Amino acid sequence: MRRTNLRRALQLVFRHPGEETRAGIARATGLTAATASSLVAELIESRLVVEGGQARSTGGKRATTLSIDAGHHLLFAMVLRPVDALAALVSLDGTTVYEERIAYSATTRDRAVREMLTRIADRFGGRMLLASVQLTGATDGRTVLESVQLDMSNVPLAEQYEAILGVRVALINDVDAEAIAEVVTEEQHEGLRLFVHLGTGVGGAVTLDGDIAPGPSTRAGEIGHVQVVFGPKAQLCRCGLYGCVEASASLTAILGPEYDESLDDAEVAPLLAAVDPETLRLGAEALARVIKLVGAMLDPSEVIIGGPAVILGEEFLEAVRESLAYDARGTNPLEVRYASTNVPPFAGAAQFALSTALGVRWSPAQLTLTPERA
Repeated sequence: MRRTNLRRALQLVFRHPGEETRAGIARATGLTAATASSLVAELIESRLVVEGGQARSTGGKRATTLSIDAGHHLLFAMVLRPVDALAALVSLDGTTVYEERIAYSATTRDRAVREMLTRIADRFGGRMLLASVQLTGATDGRTVLESVQLDMSNVPLAEQYEAILGVRVALINDVDAEAIAEVVTEEQHEGLRLFVHLGTGVGGAVTLDGDIAPGPSTRAGEIGHVQVVFGPKAQLCRCGLYGCVEASASLTAILGPEYDESLDDAEVAPLLAAVDPETLRLGAEALARVIKLVGAMLDPSEVIIGGPAVILGEEFLEAVRESLAYDARGTNPLEVRYASTNVPPFAGAAQFALSTALGVRWSPAQLTLTPERA
């Protein structure tokens, strides 16, 4: 019960930093003033909360405000991709204090990542509260169960990285992380939403009231290799089957094999300029088929297309909407939009680390980009 109340009190400070007070926590939680003060004292001792200035007077003695203690604990977040990795250290107030990106090949990846982790552990090891690693493929939080893009199967990656970082490591699927990042951008999290990632692969995630619905085998959303195209238009997928949604709707399928998610805007521009309109349309149709079927089953309030898919622009989004526009009797129309682009790429992994470690969420204004770049 005390841990639950500590999380409730801490979330109030996260939601209203510099404004919340002990009395405000007591009122919001229904706890006694003495209990609220005891909780705050423990949060301060744990270096999670600090006292600030005096609140505005309401006629009596002015209360002392509370803020997030951003001066000690750090959260480590890493986005692990086939050709590069992005690592960041984020303070409890959401400020990025350090960021590093490395590139590698399939043969140099493990060594390059371990060397980066060693550098970060040497510099920040005493301050890290928890580490999270975002990656493509299925994971139970400790083991990479299967990742086609990373060529991993049943790899105990969390344990391996813990030996280097000296702190608990939690793994998260990249689409789940992106769906969490989308939650961070909004004040309200109610309802069920479908999130679809388009990148070098295709994946999905479902959030319910802002939380991921993972499924009993942690493989919910693995839609990339479901066959949705048949006949002569079915393309060969890298998994060996024909007609997978990934073979038509991934950015690799649409932009060509030269595309990968580490390319910058200038490098992507010529690939976009060379896109065949028919390829774009077929990709939109394949994606729409998956969305229509899953949407009919789940009745989501909206469907969000995330990952780097926004580079395809409104033409692709409208093509998806047009393919969804037919009337499937008994179903509701589906609202489809692109994901927000105003958060750093590691936002979901960082929020996952925060919620895993402390059970709280940042507000939309808190996760910021002010890194010391390596």
